[in-house]
Parts: sequence; structure tokens; C-alpha cells
Amino acid sequence: MTRNHTSLSRRTFLRAAGVTLGLPWLESLQPAGRANGAAAAPRRMVAIETNMGILPQFFFPERAGRDYALTPYLEKLAAVREKMTVFSGVSHPGVTGAHAAEKCFLTGTPHPERGGFRNGLSLDQFAAERIGNATRYPSLVLAMSNEGNQTLSYTRSGAPLSSERKPNLLFRRLFIQGPQDDVAENIEALRQNRSMLDFVADQARRLNRTVTPADRQRLDQYFTSVRELEQRLQAAEAWEQRPKPRVDAQPPQDIEDPREFVRRTQLMFDVIKLALETDSTRFVTLFIDTTVIHNITHHGNRPEVLADLRAKEEGQFEALGNFLRSLEGVREGAATLLDQSMVLYGTCMGSANSHSNVNLPVLLAGGGFRHGQHLAFDTNNNYPLANLFVSMLQRLGIEANEFSTGRSTMRGLEMM
Repeated sequence: MTRNHTSLSRRTFLRAAGVTLGLPWLESLQPAGRANGAAAAPRRMVAIETNMGILPQFFFPERAGRDYALTPYLEKLAAVREKMTVFSGVSHPGVTGAHAAEKCFLTGTPHPERGGFRNGLSLDQFAAERIGNATRYPSLVLAMSNEGNQTLSYTRSGAPLSSERKPNLLFRRLFIQGPQDDVAENIEALRQNRSMLDFVADQARRLNRTVTPADRQRLDQYFTSVRELEQRLQAAEAWEQRPKPRVDAQPPQDIEDPREFVRRTQLMFDVIKLALETDSTRFVTLFIDTTVIHNITHHGNRPEVLADLRAKEEGQFEALGNFLRSLEGVREGAATLLDQSMVLYGTCMGSANSHSNVNLPVLLAGGGFRHGQHLAFDTNNNYPLANLFVSMLQRLGIEANEFSTGRSTMRGLEMM
């Protein structure tokens, strides 16, 4: 007895089902000829930065290779050891300025501490420009922060993208369908914004005829930003008319106390997992602001302060471990959601105590690489972290041989 596999649109299925429950990726809902397990599932990327450094002595293994001993922080990730790679001796060349470097974690743009600094395109937005239109949200830009617009994501013109800071609002944005009147108002607002962009662009084109060559170059950069925004607005209008997935979960209750940054981060991780599982997006960035512990990162090697800082940082790794295990627990064909999702985790400082921006603590989990190893590079003459970004882009299926200061793929990191 044979069964013909025909192409069935996931969106058609949801309409027929009354959108009672948001479906994960299913091989039966893929185009004909692609129901072959993990090969047909989409690939995704999550990038996470914590901004106050990590105590290196509790993160970096002493031995390189596959038989390294887990350190106290990595013990929290023991369940996914074979699906992660730990890096040492990596950094972004020329990215200096201590805390100023936090904005360059995904861009690698040098010297953020200098006056007139303009950031470059971030890794997630590079990917979203090329393949982000496959989902309702080309990317999700998130932050666990109480103030400011802290973000890891920057456009091609170097402009920071606003971040969502509340898990409850993110959940509602992803999964709560508003009344039809609200949908109509949202569409009208998007159209008005597009009309305003048309007007501004027209005025700028007239100005372009009379300005100097240098100003003309600046206007060209401005036009690029306008075109990027126009494309985002057009895509948003199309998706606004389609029903959102519904999930069997309740909106999380936000935690406002900044001292509870570990629990707050866990809430955000829970919503990120749902966003990936329902294929609402494939690119996520999360900035974790731990400024509340800034004073104890300058520990001066005092034992009691080190113990306090270690306990708080172990909490961060425990939350990360819970997130990775939750992705590993979701099946996608012959693979898991973690197999299909690269999760980058790191910090902008090798040592917050000395404000060093070299030898950054970084790890990569999931995504279908040959993991289970500690890749150790020269801790004095660091290896470019952006080479890892090239490997990640290629894993997404994007033809890229370089990104920022990365001129090749990451040495020693192989795809499955």
C-alpha cells in the first residue's frame, strides 16, 4: 500500500483548523519531495550577549579538544555537551573600549569608543536581509533591560534596531490576535508610514541634485535605509492580514526587579522557544543587561565577592542550559529544534575586572555542527570571532565567504 505525498500549505491547514493551535514545523506540511526529516526543516539562529563579562576561570576548560573537563559554568550545560563547542582565544580585532564594545558583539566594527563611531551591519540582520521574509517576523530584537534601547541588532546603515524588553508584550505580539478593527488600524498605520516615506524620499531626491559629492554619498546611505524600511513595512502589511499562530501557553508575567535578571531571562527564553517552534521567526538576538552586578565584577580577587559573582553567573548558565534542553526536547523530523537552531552565547569582555576586550568567553550550541569540543586558539594573538559568523551564515545556506573582520570559516568547526 502506497501513499502519495502532496504539497500542503501550513497556512491552509491552519485556516482549515480554525487556528486553534500554532503548529510546529511538520514534515507532512512541506512541499512534495522534501519530507525527508531534518533536511527539510528550516535553519535558525539565536545570538545572546551578556554585557558584564564572565569570570574566565570558571568558564574556559584547561584542555583543548574533545576530552576537555567541564568547568563549573559548563557543568550547567552538561546535558548538551555533545551539541556545543566552547571557544577560547577569540575576539574581534580592533574592537576596544571596554563596555563600549557591547554594541559590536554581532558587528565586529572596530573602535566603538571613538567619537563619530558608526556601527556596521549585525550578523542577524545580514541573514534577515537575505532569507528573513520566509516568516512573519524577519527577526526578533530582544533585550533584558530596564532602560535605554540596548540592542545587538544594527541595520546596514549602522542604525540600532529597537528591542522588545518585556516577555509578556513579546508573547502578545507573537500569538494574540487582536480584533478585526485593530488589524485594520494597523494596516492603515503601515500604509500611512509608507506614504510618509514616499514624501520624504521625493524631497531628498530633489535635494540630491544640489549637494556636494560627500553629501550625495550620505544621501545614498539614507536612501538605502529608506528602502530597507519600505520593504519591512510592505512585508508587515502582508503578514498583518494573516492569522497568528496560537499556542497552548499563557502569557508570562513580567518581572520588573532588575536583580532578578536570571528569572527574567528564563521568561524570555521560554517565549523565544515558542517563536522558533511555531516558525514565527528564524533569527533572534537577546541582549542581557547585568549592570545590576557591575560593582561586583570589579572584584579585586576578594574571595567573598568572587563567590557572590560566581553564584550569579552560574544562574545565568543554568537558565541557558534550561533553554538549550527545551530546544533539544522538540522533535523536527529526524532531528530536534536544537539541531536546527544555532545558539551563540558570549560576552563583550574577556575580563570585566580589567575591562579587557580580548579572549572572549564564547560558545556555540546546536545548528548541526560537529560539536563536543573545546576549540582553543592563541589567547594573546586572538583568532577572529567573525570567522565563526561566516560559518554560521553558510550553515543557514547563505553564500558568504566573509563577514566583518571574518575572512574565512571558523577553523576546526565542521558541519555535519
